[in-house]
Amino acid sequence: MARMPLPRLFSLAVRQLQRDARAGELRVLFFALLVAVAASTAIGYFGARLNAAMLLRATEFLGADLILDGSSPASAEQREAGQRLGLKHAQIVIFSSVIATDDGIQLSSIKAVDDAYPLRGELKSAPAPYQPDQPGNGPPPGEAWVEARLLPAVNLKVGDTLDVGAKPLKLTRILTYEPDRAGNFYSLTPRVMINLQDLQATGVVQPGSRVTYREMWTGTPQALAAYRQAIEPGLQPHQEIKDARDGSQQIGGALGKAERYLNMASLVAVLLAGVAVAMSAARFAARRFDASALLRCLGLSRGEALQLFGLQLALLGLFASLGGALLGWLAQLGLFALLHNLLPATVPPGGLMPALAGIGTGLVALAGFALPPLAALGRVPPLRVLRRDMLPVPASSWLVYGAAILALGLIMWRLSLDLVLTFALLGGGVVAALLFGALLLAGLNSLRRLLAGAPLAWRLGLGQLLRHPLAAAGQALAFGLILLAMGLIALLRGELLDTWQNQLPKDAPNYFVLNVLPADKNRFAQTLGGLSSHAAPLYPVVPGRLMTINGEPVAQFVTKDSRGENATRRDLNLTWAAALPEGNRITAGQWWSTPDQPPAADQPPGVSVEAKLADSLSIKLDDRLGFNVGGLTRETVVTSLRDVNWDTFQPNFFIIFQPGTLADLPTTYMTSFYLPPQHDRQIVELSRNYPSISILGVEALLAQVRSILDQVTLAVQFVLLFVLAAGVAVLFSGLQATLDERIRQGALLRALGASRYLLVRARRIEFGLLGAASGLLAALGCELVSFVLYRFAFSLQWSPHPWLLVLPLIGAVLVGGAGIYGTRRALNASPLNVLREG
Repeated sequence: MARMPLPRLFSLAVRQLQRDARAGELRVLFFALLVAVAASTAIGYFGARLNAAMLLRATEFLGADLILDGSSPASAEQREAGQRLGLKHAQIVIFSSVIATDDGIQLSSIKAVDDAYPLRGELKSAPAPYQPDQPGNGPPPGEAWVEARLLPAVNLKVGDTLDVGAKPLKLTRILTYEPDRAGNFYSLTPRVMINLQDLQATGVVQPGSRVTYREMWTGTPQALAAYRQAIEPGLQPHQEIKDARDGSQQIGGALGKAERYLNMASLVAVLLAGVAVAMSAARFAARRFDASALLRCLGLSRGEALQLFGLQLALLGLFASLGGALLGWLAQLGLFALLHNLLPATVPPGGLMPALAGIGTGLVALAGFALPPLAALGRVPPLRVLRRDMLPVPASSWLVYGAAILALGLIMWRLSLDLVLTFALLGGGVVAALLFGALLLAGLNSLRRLLAGAPLAWRLGLGQLLRHPLAAAGQALAFGLILLAMGLIALLRGELLDTWQNQLPKDAPNYFVLNVLPADKNRFAQTLGGLSSHAAPLYPVVPGRLMTINGEPVAQFVTKDSRGENATRRDLNLTWAAALPEGNRITAGQWWSTPDQPPAADQPPGVSVEAKLADSLSIKLDDRLGFNVGGLTRETVVTSLRDVNWDTFQPNFFIIFQPGTLADLPTTYMTSFYLPPQHDRQIVELSRNYPSISILGVEALLAQVRSILDQVTLAVQFVLLFVLAAGVAVLFSGLQATLDERIRQGALLRALGASRYLLVRARRIEFGLLGAASGLLAALGCELVSFVLYRFAFSLQWSPHPWLLVLPLIGAVLVGGAGIYGTRRALNASPLNVLREG
């Protein structure tokens, strides 16, 4: 017999798909793929658009083509090298200081710019808040521009005078946009821009102050390359060259981590959707065994039958993927709206690639999870037309699991996930699923003994769960995981910071003071003593960088994203102390035996290292550490390791030097103190009397951190909606797998006299119990995870969370409502028609 042409097969597949469009398994299959593609597309667009924004405006994020960045000014030779090459030059200085007015103070980020700034992009300002802004140069001498959010903090308005250190400046414009400041993610404090000519008069920048100096250059690529080559050999340890690539990397670092976590959530959604696809595809195949046998009798070959049903699934997958790509594109618009304060101001559209990748993810998931059930349709024997009990030979296990593993691997590659983290989470999830699944099965089996004396509705509802205990346990676990994730986010978002704050002593320091000058030290200590009875000692601070460990560059000991990497990529606050600071405990070695005597001239001074930093960098007692401090190299030897309680709000340090070893370097002092609320006037007076100091209010910082956490967790909850939708797809696919049995059972019970109300009650009991079990698992999981986090990660006192008991109720409502909706056909089917067909 001649083979059926492919166009005719395609036409037949379209007609059959239109006819079967109302079938429950096709709707669930469509919905599961829709969710998988939407989640993948939304996260794909998030990453692509963010990266495109950074590439498109990388030089604008720097304000120049190349920047020489350092904690001290560039040398005259470094400036002259750029000028000889004909590069355009601008200079800025950035530091923190307190802005004082008659009505209050506010810690701000001060940026002093020269007349050439910016070299790339546009600086924009407005004559008044919320007025149209205009591009232009920076403020002239004697004036200051501020961000609008500073105005209500200190009751300022345009035309007022504000004090930056010892220099009064007139507020003339509102700063609306800086090209080299990407969004507000790194901007906890409001910006104040002044002219570089006014910097010296402020008196804030003194030797030892925490300041960033930036020499900005722009020109031809050849001249920039020549400049880099000329200055790199003489680069100081505290200096760094940044170009567009480096700037983009730093801006996107934190958001790149967020993208990886969102990708993880996307993987969970795709996996749950894949389970729903596999279950729906199995029912799709089982319900078409008869049709496949009939088509084989009418002359279709095994391969043609397989092509026919494969075309149907492919068309369904294509329509679902297109719809999911559109939904994902709309969803990422919502995601960017939620995170608008954390992102660059201009974000390109992203193109078609994320949508195409999302569509590909959906089709890969469909092929990997639906291929084994589909293959069974090609093996249906034609004799099944006469003998309904004849089933196709089941697919081999390697095909079933191999296809799913291959699909999972492709999806993980597409999402660029961290394999170690992914497999750790998946492995932990499998162990937890086995443990909780075993508990669920044990609980279901224990209910069998209670059925004998239970009312009929309870016997019917529980009987359905007991008839398919593995399916019930799997659905409860899926929803339990989703509710656990949402409950845990709510718990950490709303409670962790509050718990931590409440466990601090009532007189814990709530203000930090930085940049106290040596000339002001004694007078400041007397003033602070009269202001607060709970003040920490004044600690000397010298910025320095760890360079070598036992003569080897420190980069050889650093692991990615470790405490050591964070500590060695920047200048540390180095100090010296005769007595062990409060909240510190020696874990190895010993404190200075003679703190009043400096080390001998021929002996390297001792240092005490924070224990976790030492562990991160493999530092041990008697190791020799090399530091660059103020452009000088200092060799030291490790004499002790310390455990530091970082939650005391006392000044704490990674490195403490032996007394007398850094006294010859420019030094400032820092401390912390407690001041009761409603004492703002004393803070204003303190900042006026000591214009060089920076005062940081802890409550304001915590409020800003909480605001950022709210935005990020809201975005994570937004993405978890996809996971919830995928869980609903799993539930519906499980219901569809048992729908035929439920319809027959309902028809038989109706024929025997059962009322519709009885069947509805049985459904409510069944799915209500399933949802309550999911919520109970989620509540137990939340308590367990929070206990581990509180005790071992945050060192906080843990207490139970009674409000988590609402999770079983939420689970019962969600799963109960979805279950009753998904099985409504079993209640509405005519008993007479069902029994006749049977």
